[in-house]
Amino acid sequence: MSTESEVEPEIDATTGSQPETVANDLGAAIADMPEYERFVETKAAVERNPEAQQKVQEFERLRDQFVQARQTGEATQDDLETLQNAQQELHEVPEMAEFLQAQDELDARLERLNQEITADLDIDFGDRIGGCCND
Repeated sequence: MSTESEVEPEIDATTGSQPETVANDLGAAIADMPEYERFVETKAAVERNPEAQQKVQEFERLRDQFVQARQTGEATQDDLETLQNAQQELHEVPEMAEFLQAQDELDARLERLNQEITADLDIDFGDRIGGCCND
């Protein structure tokens, strides 16, 4: 015999009364947003572009070297400028520029959604992502 506290509440998919159902619907709605669709398309274009991929790899290599040099106190201004130049060259690839713009537009739209979600709550979920003990 089960007690009332052990019974799982039924989720009414037609009313979306449970937060999980609403969250699932929100995820599907986000996937259908033009900003998200453009983000996915431009990301795929960057991944298909050999020039962009070469510049991504070069930038990541230089960034890793710079981080290591900074940790050991050996990073120079020239190292930083080399890294910044590599990033600029990467951002000048047309597919990458379009991807970065699409990413910015998606981020802005998701931030507006976050504000709507948290408007009546005492917590900002966007600020809590990635941390366990924020004060």
